[in-house]
Amino acid sequence: MAEQQAEVAWIDLGAADSLMVPVGGPLGKGAIDANDFVVCPWHHYKFHRCTGAGEPGFEDDRVPHHALKIENGRLLLNPKPVTSRNKLPHPPHPLARKPQREPGPTRVVAISTTAMDERYPRYSTSEALLDVALESARTQLGAQTRLIRLNALKFRHCEGYYSKAAKACTWPCSITEMDRHDQMEQVYEALVHWADVVLIGTPIRWGAASSLYHKMVERMNCIQNQITLRNEVLIRNKVAAFIITGGQDNVQAVAGQMLMFFSEIGFVFPPFPFIAHTLGWECENMERNTEFVQRSEALRDGARQLVANAVRLAQDLIERDASQAHIERGGRKAHNAAAAATTSGAE
Repeated sequence: MAEQQAEVAWIDLGAADSLMVPVGGPLGKGAIDANDFVVCPWHHYKFHRCTGAGEPGFEDDRVPHHALKIENGRLLLNPKPVTSRNKLPHPPHPLARKPQREPGPTRVVAISTTAMDERYPRYSTSEALLDVALESARTQLGAQTRLIRLNALKFRHCEGYYSKAAKACTWPCSITEMDRHDQMEQVYEALVHWADVVLIGTPIRWGAASSLYHKMVERMNCIQNQITLRNEVLIRNKVAAFIITGGQDNVQAVAGQMLMFFSEIGFVFPPFPFIAHTLGWECENMERNTEFVQRSEALRDGARQLVANAVRLAQDLIERDASQAHIERGGRKAHNAAAAATTSGAE
């Protein structure tokens, strides 16, 4: 054994790169829990600090175990592992399937982002207009419809994996893969795989969309990140439109953020892609604001026309298969820098 070790070029561990876990995370920057498992800083997978074995129940998912020794005050590592890296075959997450539209009627999902108390519901102007749009889509346009109330879902906040490393933000979302109780999966399933038309309803809160809206779109960064890293567009031939109501003005800014975000992940928009209502800055009579929406046939007509325009556009996109097979991203983040340099040199 001593003769075999003498032939090994031991590595000074102080100068070595961090060990990497199977998904590429820097395990050397992780923390050690109370049970002597190193916790990956990206997705919290655990490996025993001595054996490299996975946590209980996942022992065969392991990282290499290397022999160590101390020599002249230096910690040395044998680069030849005692045990090999292993990743058991796991069934892919249901969301990981390739988006493919099945034949059938147009499908419309409405997402209500109002943050009402679900136990004591009150009248929501934005959700009421979503209901009008869905009823029209179902009864007048022959569409299949769904309503998702974000306040009824239990889902975690985005934990900023993209801020740790771009590749740490995965599809399906890392949180959804790790936490089987995370109900953001319902939103992902509807937007990526099921719907042709997405209607988002939000109240205006302090000049912005609701906090639940922002909680949702932060978790949708994983959809946009597939374009950034892999040029893989998950949203194709899909239409988004918006219903925005509130007690104070700032409709243009709220709509602008929503249009920008949903365009960045692949959605397109019908003519006049949102309807809105607000009493403005100087009117604090919220009871009157609610009554106005309840009585306004103009807003109901607007909701019906909004969904009709969106459905017609979606049907046209599906019929023509108008989505782009390749996205040109010159001048945008994560575009092909080498190709850009070549083009620049040619000029």
